[in-house]
Amino acid sequence: MQTMFERGHAIQPVNRLKVLIFVVAYEAEATLEKVLARIPLRVFEFDTEVLVIDDSSRDRTFEVGLRSASRSAQRVTILYNSENQGYGGNQKLGYAYALRHNFDFVVLLHGDGQYAPECIPDLLQPLIDGHADAVMGSRMLPRGAALKGGMPLYKFVGNQILTGMQNFVLRSGLSEFHSGFRAYRVAALGRLPFQYNSNGFHFDTEIIIQLMLAGCRIQEVPIPTYYGDEICRVNGVRYAIDVVLATLASRFHRLGILYDRKFAIEGPGNLHYRLKLGYRSSHTMALEAVRDGACVLDIGCGPGRFARELVKKGCRVVGLDKFLPAEPDAFENFRVWHEAEPLDLDLLDFEYVLLLDIIEHLKEPERFLDSLRDAARSPRRAPKFIVTTGNVAFGIVRLQLLFGNFNYGKRGILDLTHTRLYTFRTLQLLFEQCGFRVESVAGVPAPFPEALGLNPLSRFLVWLNNALIRLSRGLFSYQIFMVVTPTPTVDVLLDDSIAGSREKAAAVGR
Repeated sequence: MQTMFERGHAIQPVNRLKVLIFVVAYEAEATLEKVLARIPLRVFEFDTEVLVIDDSSRDRTFEVGLRSASRSAQRVTILYNSENQGYGGNQKLGYAYALRHNFDFVVLLHGDGQYAPECIPDLLQPLIDGHADAVMGSRMLPRGAALKGGMPLYKFVGNQILTGMQNFVLRSGLSEFHSGFRAYRVAALGRLPFQYNSNGFHFDTEIIIQLMLAGCRIQEVPIPTYYGDEICRVNGVRYAIDVVLATLASRFHRLGILYDRKFAIEGPGNLHYRLKLGYRSSHTMALEAVRDGACVLDIGCGPGRFARELVKKGCRVVGLDKFLPAEPDAFENFRVWHEAEPLDLDLLDFEYVLLLDIIEHLKEPERFLDSLRDAARSPRRAPKFIVTTGNVAFGIVRLQLLFGNFNYGKRGILDLTHTRLYTFRTLQLLFEQCGFRVESVAGVPAPFPEALGLNPLSRFLVWLNNALIRLSRGLFSYQIFMVVTPTPTVDVLLDDSIAGSREKAAAVGR
């Protein structure tokens, strides 16, 4: 039954919605009954259930919960963890309960009375209206409200420093990351691997990051600040460290430097094909290497965004990929092609052949390169091949290996779809042994702007990484950039020799 809350009063319900009020409780015998009693009656105009999970309290929290449930006219379920799961672990159980029982929305409420249950309708409203997938109660709205509400100055300062850092790294704009009063669309939770999150207090940060990675809509609503005599169980320094590490880990995961399963979430669009422009990267280096107005064959061209940049240089682009491009008009011609199919093209029609982040995906790169060399034909006029791939000897990968980690992920050097891994030496050997001449080799710095945004800090890190590459290309290069040309095959040389001999014989016989 869909109820619209308006100025504290409920409008006639329309559809029956299932709402779970999930109360996390630990040693809350003195406050739990009052918290449950303060849940507004109008919330129960939905198909509403209150779930209390006592996280193995040593006091009488469970007994108080049972007593409250027996006295309540509403549906109240009290569960008890035989082993303490931690603040985050307890949330995992509540969200699993919401998913198992097909609730539409779940509201997270604390059993210690720190957050006002009277605000539950305010958190639910954006979900009901379809404007949000997650609603965060913020004590920082309006500005200055937290201090007026009694938040200690040191907590306010710490909260804002952490929130500012997270907004910067995650490119978000939340007023507060650290409120534990939230409401979620259960379908959105079903898209998140929250079961891999921490069992500690920074679970709240990790689930916000997951929501952002999944492209979910997050909205904030103001809530009152209250600090009473409840016991604070959070070690502030440890919590701050955990929050910073989790936030940075999520960005490095997206960058492909590190892999963390809890952040392996498919969001809107295909991140594999995001162009890296505006700084030294594999894309900018490839663009610079292609002459204006050239005819280009882009193998493994993806959606066509890079081809669009080539068109801006006056180039004519032919694309090959196993999937249809999202931007087909960027190509003069496009052909669906799979690795196992013969490459029925005359490469003499092209000045450049692009193999950008494609060689590592091939099951038989040697056979593929042989077919390219055969298609080049002419011993005198062959296209330049521009090749990029990840450098498995990159320092971060080496460091992980030192600690016994070699984790594949959704993208980056250890992408799950990669079938071959290369160092500078092994990539050069591959092309040389397949009959290509290596004309130039360069290292590509890590795409820090992908993690931090295109700003002075990320530009400085790219500059620093590029400087380190000059000291040790193999250690500090995130990717390998190579320009190669095919040498003529024996058959081509023989044909050329025969044709040349006829010309010479004819000249001699004159």
